[in-house]
Amino acid sequence: MTSIGGMIVVPCPHCDSLNRLPTDRRGERGRCGRCRSPLFTRAPIIPDEARFDRHAGSSDLPILVDFWAPWCGPCRAMEPAFAALAEELEPHLRLGKVDVDAEPRLPAHYGVRTVPTLVLFKGGRELARYAGSLPGSALRQWVVRHLPPA
Repeated sequence: MTSIGGMIVVPCPHCDSLNRLPTDRRGERGRCGRCRSPLFTRAPIIPDEARFDRHAGSSDLPILVDFWAPWCGPCRAMEPAFAALAEELEPHLRLGKVDVDAEPRLPAHYGVRTVPTLVLFKGGRELARYAGSLPGSALRQWVVRHLPPA
């Protein structure tokens, strides 16, 4: 999906409804037209299999997905940097965390074989992938290097 006439499609992080938002107002605190919740929470979302396509496939907003597991030490070590990145880069990028044990079909579908694995999506297409943990500054550099132009 692409932006049309200066509009972007942004799924609500609460009810998953698709919302059209003027591109130049992306930085403002928009609200969902359906549930009236904020469109940008500056925190990672937790998409299950049912919600995943709305955020990774139907959105004009790129999403960085961390495929992780609660028992994975490197995954847990990267968690604060990932949350800080959501705070810093949203509304230009949404971040999501998929627990591979709770949602085993998603990592299988995307060929995720190790945790953590970071996958950057936009409009249903994979833009970049990184297997392994990254410290905060390296994580930010990797994301910024692979983000498509706004």
